[in-house]
This record gives sequence, C-alpha cells and structure tokens, in this order.
Amino acid sequence: MEITEKKESEITNEDYSTDNTQVVVDSTLTDSNDKEAEERQARELKAGLHPLKHKFVFWYTRRTPGVRTQTSYEDNIKKIVDFSTVEGFWFCYCHLARPSTLPSPTDLHLFKDGIRPLWEDSANCNGGKWIIHFKKVVSGRFWEDLVLALVGGQLDYSDNICGAVLSIRFNEDILSVWNRNASDQQAVMGLRDSIKRHLKLPHSYVMEYKPHDASLRDNSSYRNTWLRG
Repeated sequence: MEITEKKESEITNEDYSTDNTQVVVDSTLTDSNDKEAEERQARELKAGLHPLKHKFVFWYTRRTPGVRTQTSYEDNIKKIVDFSTVEGFWFCYCHLARPSTLPSPTDLHLFKDGIRPLWEDSANCNGGKWIIHFKKVVSGRFWEDLVLALVGGQLDYSDNICGAVLSIRFNEDILSVWNRNASDQQAVMGLRDSIKRHLKLPHSYVMEYKPHDASLRDNSSYRNTWLRG
C-alpha cells in the first residue's frame, strides 16, 4: 500500500513534550502495556481503517557524550510506539519530533514488529545494512521519504527488509536500511537500486553495504564496508 506524503502543515506538531532522554515525543503515543496497544489496534481495524501489510515499531536510543554507562546498548533502546494502519502511522508520525530538533547522538529506529533493532536479533543476525551518509540539512527529508517507502511496502524485496535507522551525529547523519540475508546478492543489490530510486538519490552519494557479522567482529556500525554502490 502506498503511503502518500502529506503537506508540511499537516504533519508538523509544534506542541511537543520532552522526556529525560531529550527525544521529543507526545505523551499520547506511549502505551502503558502491550494489551492496551492490542486493544487500540483492534479498535482501529473495527473502525474501517486501512491496515498495513506489516505492523511497525518506532524505537530510539540516546547516549550522553563523554559519559560512560554500565547499561548495555540493548538496555538503552526504548520503544516509542507501534502502529498497524495507515491512519495509525500518521497519528504517530505527526507527534514525533523532526530529526533536525534532536540532540546528538540519537538513533531513531523503525522496524517491523517482532524484530529488535539489534545485530544479534534472529531476524538480523544473518543480514546486513545499506549505509548512506547525509549532511544534516538534508537528512530529515531523506529519512521521511525512506519511512514512507518502508511503511508503504514500496521498496523492492520488502519481505527481506527488517527496518531502518537514522543515526543523528554531530557533523552528519547516517541512514541505514537493514535486511535479513547478506548472502543473497540479488536481494542486496536489488534493495540498493530500490533505495536509490525511491529516495531520488543524487549520483554524488555513495551507498555502502556491511554485513552485521562484520559489525559484531569490530564492534562498530560503519567500518569494514564490503560493498559500494
């Protein structure tokens, strides 16, 4: 199902609230438990809303620069909200802050329900990610275009896609698309071409592919890139 882009005035909400992670999100998005989320989704479907092919979850991580923590990366990943309909997506998205307003370093994750945004997750462990570096002034637009394509199932090999991440950093932002199978070269390269097409990516941008097992070995998200496109 295609998710069409709304006008700026339709998707921007200025009345944000901030939690102690400095990730800006309206409090109405926070489900107190999974049962409430399931009940909300049942009401949405009963109301004749438009179901998506997949249920998705927004997550975030926020780390304080220069501060060491005893908690693991997994413990720092926080769920924001899930959605399973077109209308539910727009309700969620309208209450999320734009990337340009978020502090560095922050990671925004959009993954299919049941897949955690971790290399070690069973859906991710044999996969990898396509990586693109963006100047901060344009990253928000490319992120939004990618989110719309991912939620709408518009990317080729969409069943092979696990999710996407926007890594907000001090000098640039990094967008990555995660897939299930790094050894399926046809799916990997087909996904690359589809991302380029849907984002209308200028030729000056270089896409890099890295299997998650390489990330696990060197404990870094963006070193030891194997493929360029």
